[in-house]
Amino acid sequence: MSFALLLPLLLAAQPVATDSYLPALPAIARELGSASSSLTVFVLAFGLAQLLCGPLADRFGRRPVLLAGLGCYAVAAVGCALAGSVGWLVGWRAVQGFSMAAILVCARAVRDLYPAHEGPHIMARGLTGLGVVALFAPVLGAWLVQGLGWRWVLGAMAVYAGVLFALCWRDFAETHAPLAPGEAATPVARGSAREVFASRSFRAWASLAAATYGGIFCFLLLSPMVYIDLLGLSPALYGWIPAGGSLVYIVSTTLCRRLLRRWGAVRTVQLGASLSLAGACIQALGCALWPQSALPLLLGHAVYVLGHGIHQPCGQAGAVGDLPQLAGRAVSWSGFAMMLVAFCLGQFAARFVDNTMSHGAWPMVLPMVAAGLALMAIAFGWLPRLGVARVPARPA
Repeated sequence: MSFALLLPLLLAAQPVATDSYLPALPAIARELGSASSSLTVFVLAFGLAQLLCGPLADRFGRRPVLLAGLGCYAVAAVGCALAGSVGWLVGWRAVQGFSMAAILVCARAVRDLYPAHEGPHIMARGLTGLGVVALFAPVLGAWLVQGLGWRWVLGAMAVYAGVLFALCWRDFAETHAPLAPGEAATPVARGSAREVFASRSFRAWASLAAATYGGIFCFLLLSPMVYIDLLGLSPALYGWIPAGGSLVYIVSTTLCRRLLRRWGAVRTVQLGASLSLAGACIQALGCALWPQSALPLLLGHAVYVLGHGIHQPCGQAGAVGDLPQLAGRAVSWSGFAMMLVAFCLGQFAARFVDNTMSHGAWPMVLPMVAAGLALMAIAFGWLPRLGVARVPARPA
């Protein structure tokens, strides 16, 4: 199996760990206590671990780090399924977050195999495949929760990781030559955070990816409570909401590849930023005028995701485009920024959610509005000053 086919499956390990977990949150809260902490700790561990996994992948190669991550991911999922308290669940989810970092750092380092101008196209294709998996993950998770219980969702994660481990063991060839024993690292290979953050391009594109993910994470964290506890949907019916978002995401990443060829990166993300802000504003209008209606929330989420599907491939590939020798470190710092923004926004928003949902859907919606405003500032104020060239069409 080629890297182009493995890439979407590796990237999809993240929505398998998050999207399929969403319908289980209310059930976990009823059985063990607070459930949101298990998701936010997962995100925090995922972000912090990328700072370690990036240099490890640059030093020892992608393959051993990837295989170790997949193995630990499967073990941690089994630990979560057997957890008897919220403390054990949070602990195993933290281990799973660390493992997830190893998987995604290696998967996102597309700069190993492709030149800078092809990176966004390859990443967009990989994220389209991610969207296909994410389309079915929450629906399957909802069915498992409603039919068998929330622990089976974690068991299914372990099976996914085990199958992916076998595929990568057989087909994933090393894409980055590790240093020989005793060989001294070159100054570039020893590159520090200072060298990564010295890149103006990295700072701008990483900020774009972090802002868009911060908004979508608040949806991931709080939408189960909004739709199930506030609006009264069943877990099975709720599962179709993130699945529908994944379908929109697939369309958006496919559209992104076409827009990159026609417009270039900056104009493409300007369209995405406009969509993201418009979607968040539709949700805010719905909260103000029709607080008990799901339709404005659903419509606004779909429009926001249209923008998100443009920003993610451009932001993730753009962050490493100028740093081929430091791709692992650049990916890790970009991923850490995404998770840090998501964790901070999610923790702040969750403080306004109680058992009676007294604030309605506002804790979910307002962070998305803030993310939309940040995206507009980056796309229209920051990126044009970089002088990013038009992205060439990829050869047929």
